[in-house]
Amino acid sequence: MSQGPLTLEGDQLCPCTREGANGKSLHFSACCGQYLEGDAPAPDAHSLMRSRYSAFVLQREAYLLGTWHASTRPVQVGFDTRGKWLGLALRKALANSPTEAEVEFVARFKPAGASAWRLHERSRFVLQEGRWWYVDGVQLV
Repeated sequence: MSQGPLTLEGDQLCPCTREGANGKSLHFSACCGQYLEGDAPAPDAHSLMRSRYSAFVLQREAYLLGTWHASTRPVQVGFDTRGKWLGLALRKALANSPTEAEVEFVARFKPAGASAWRLHERSRFVLQEGRWWYVDGVQLV
């Protein structure tokens, strides 16, 4: 059962841990907040993947569904409201063509009362009508 989206102030650090040119983590408002809180679509697959991670952390189902390609979009997204996302590490971002990209990442999650686990995935994205969409992912070992 979901408790609803979590809030994050714009001056707090972004959950995706993206760093700016100065090597310091970006604030939410300067990073994923502009996509989750505003109307601007993510400019590339890499940014979309990061913003989707932040949306999982903040339990923003509407954003996740709104950035999921219609061909693979589920009816709803479930959240473990008692667990906690621990971090994101990007491994690789590849542009396979001007309209197709892949992003490999590792996200760590700690369920309440259980051991932490890692999601290592290679996600596929497509650019259609000027917007990037998450299509699907393959879990890696």
